[in-house]
Amino acid sequence: MKEILYNWGGANLWLFHAINDVRGGFIDGFMLLGSALGKHTNFAIYLAAAALIAALRVTRAFARDADRGRAQTNLWLGVLAVFSLAYVVDGALISWLKAALDFPRPPLLLPPDALHVVGERELHQALPSGHATFAVTMAASLWPVLDRYGRSAACVYVLWVGLARVSLGVHFPADVIAGFAVGLAVVMAVRFALARARRWTAR
Repeated sequence: MKEILYNWGGANLWLFHAINDVRGGFIDGFMLLGSALGKHTNFAIYLAAAALIAALRVTRAFARDADRGRAQTNLWLGVLAVFSLAYVVDGALISWLKAALDFPRPPLLLPPDALHVVGERELHQALPSGHATFAVTMAASLWPVLDRYGRSAACVYVLWVGLARVSLGVHFPADVIAGFAVGLAVVMAVRFALARARRWTAR
C-alpha cells in the first residue's frame, strides 16, 4: 500500500530529485522566501490583512447599497470564520498525524551527497507537510472572496510553498501532496459544518 500511496512506484523519489537537484543562489533564496510565506506562524498576519481588506470592501459596498453591504459582511464573516477554525483544526490534526505516522524526511533516507538541503536538517515527522497544509488552508478559505486574478495568485502561492519544501530538502513530494489534501479537506469540512450550523440556527 505504501508503495502505491507514498512511493508511487519510485515516482516520488524521482520527482524529489527533479526539483531538489535544481540549485543556485537565486533559486535557494526564492525557495526560502516561499517556505517562509507558508509558515503557520504567519496566521495572525494573514488574518489581520484579510480583516482589513474585508473592512474596506464592506465599507465600499455599504456606500453603494445597504443590501450589498450586508451581503458582503456575511460573506467576509464566513470566510474569516472558516479560515480561523480551519487553522485551529489543521494545527491539531497535523501535529497528531506527524507524530502518529512519523515518516522520515529526505536527509534521513538519502546520503548527504544525494540531496541539497538548505537550512536545518530535519529528520522526522515528514507527512504531511505543515507548510503545504497551511498554504492550501489559507487559499481555500479565501477562495470565495477572490476574483480570477486573486485565485490565480493563490494557486501560484500554494505551488510556490509546495515546491519550496521539496527544493529545500525537507520534504518529499508525497508529503506536500498529503498536506494539500489535508488542508483542502479541513476547509471543506469546516465550511460545511458552518453552513449546517447557520441553517440550524435560522430555523
